This record gives sequence, structure tokens and C-alpha cells, in this order.
Amino acid sequence: MKKRGVGLSLICYPSGMSGGGDPSEAIVRVKPDGSVDLIVGSVDIGQGCRTVLAQMASEVLGVPYESVNVYNGDTHTCPLSTGTFASRVTYVDGNAVVRAATAVRDMLFEIAAEDLGASPADLVARDGAITVDGAPEKAVPIGQLAAKAHWGLQKPLVASASFMRPASRPHPETGAIDPFYTLAYAATMAEVEVDTETGEVTVLRLTSAYDVGKAINPLHVEGQIHGGAMMGLGTALMEQLHPYYPSLEWQPETLADYVIPTTMDTPELQAIIVEKASTEGPFGAKGIGEMTANSPTPAIVNAIHDAIGVWIDEPPVTPEKVLAALQATGGIGLPGQR
Repeated sequence: MKKRGVGLSLICYPSGMSGGGDPSEAIVRVKPDGSVDLIVGSVDIGQGCRTVLAQMASEVLGVPYESVNVYNGDTHTCPLSTGTFASRVTYVDGNAVVRAATAVRDMLFEIAAEDLGASPADLVARDGAITVDGAPEKAVPIGQLAAKAHWGLQKPLVASASFMRPASRPHPETGAIDPFYTLAYAATMAEVEVDTETGEVTVLRLTSAYDVGKAINPLHVEGQIHGGAMMGLGTALMEQLHPYYPSLEWQPETLADYVIPTTMDTPELQAIIVEKASTEGPFGAKGIGEMTANSPTPAIVNAIHDAIGVWIDEPPVTPEKVLAALQATGGIGLPGQR
């Protein structure tokens, strides 16, 4: 007999290390051809930081995204970054990039003010030029200003910046502490089907809503949510590092032993992006890298309980565990069964 159930999970997750202490630095340089070099220390491990950090520099300097060259592959020449972990890169590196790009933009404003006969406060950076706000005909290309700075003023258009949240320590009397840069929130709803004869669980649909602060690249965000959903599915139903725990004598060594989801296991996926700006995040962004893999697992376990009325609190929920739980409780006609 196949029974269906629905489960929900709610989570929150911080960006960066709790308590602070994880700085990132960025270097931004404008060259005479109008292109921009962005040098950061955080590596891209698939989450797309090269893209979103370039987008931030592009937005601040008013240059096309294609004009920004990102260099982040050499720890001998790149500035410091504590690392690509803790869902911190978009938030922490992003703030460093915005600060450095803003400093370079201010240099461009100072140089352009004389050419345009305007105050730096009246200038904006857009479409590859520095323009008088409200008078688009008064504009100087950024490349031209960079050439003037380089060959005429002997003033390199380069700036570095760092970002780190000040360390937060408990109040000595109350213990109160504010340890997080920001918190992102999420909810996942899972719909499953459980075969009570075989113990097999099939995830039919995963719907996840994530508060991302500001989606710098919505397509990347959606991809992260979908990727995390499949990671969470693997944790819930398949992946077992110590299959004979507490004995550790045998451990999986290949993907033939350590089972992970494939495209054949992919359910219907829906990603809902919620934007509630972080007060200190770059353009209001929050980090959501790791949390996308956290919420699906409890939602799936809750849905299994809704379907067959038993709790299985040790993932992965294998067919053997389902059948054992059903046998221990009588298996048929349990409250909540459908």
C-alpha cells in the first residue's frame, strides 16, 4: 500500500562566523581601456562568487559586467580572505568589494569634476561613464578618465578595502550577545509517498522559500536552492557514511557503496525567493549557500511521519528502517496515515 504525506521545516542560518573574526579584503583597479580588475581571495567552488562579486563592482562603478575581470586563484597575489565557507563570501567579500569600488568611484568623481565643471557630489557613474546627474549629455568615459589619471596625473585608480564584523563577546553579567552578521530564514515543504510493503520512500515534490536579503543573481540563487534540495534529499534517504555504526570497521570508498541522488531521484522542485534586505549586507544580500541543504531533510522526515504515523529520527530513512518502524507499531491504521 502506498501512502502520501506532507511535511514542513523552518530554519534560520547566519552569514559568516558567529562572533565575527573572519575578514575579507578586495582590490579594485580601473585601467585606461575602461576595464576593471577585481582581485579577491575567496575561491569559487561552484557557488558563483566570481559572478556576483563582479556584478557588485559593475554596479558601483557603472561599467558593463563584461568589463570586470575577476582574479581570485593565487594566494600569493590575492588579498586576504578567511575562506569560502560559512555562507560568508557574498556577504563579507561583497562588502569589501563595494567599499573598494566606492573608493575608486570617488577618485573618478574627483577627476571628472574638473572636466565637467561640476561638484563631485553631483556626479553619477553609469553606462561606462561619469555623468552629471540630470544632465546625461555631460559625461566623460571612464577609460578616458583612467588614461588621464595614469599618464597625466600619475594617480593610479586603485583601492583596497576590508570588511569584518567587530567581534561580539557576551555581557559579563547578563550573557547577552549579538553574534551574527545577519540571519536568513527558510521554509521547505516536502510531499512524499511511502510504500508500506517495501519501505521505499519517494519524494514527489520539494517547495522551498528562502529569505536571501537581495538576490544579486536570481538564477544563481534558484540553482543553489535546487542543488541544496537534492543534497538534503540525499541526507534524508540515501547517504550513509557509517552503514554499520557504531562499528567503523567498514566505510564506503566509492559511489557504488555511498549512494547519492541522481537525476532519476529528482522530484518536482520549486524555489521561492523572498527578499528582505539585510541592514549591512552588500545591496541588502544575505548568504544562503549551506542552508539550502539543511531544510529539506527534516521536511522529508516530517512528511514520512505524516504518511505512516511513525518517527524515524536517524537518517538516512532506508526501506529497512521504515519496515522495522511499521512492524514495531503494528504498521496499519496509524494516526495520520493517508
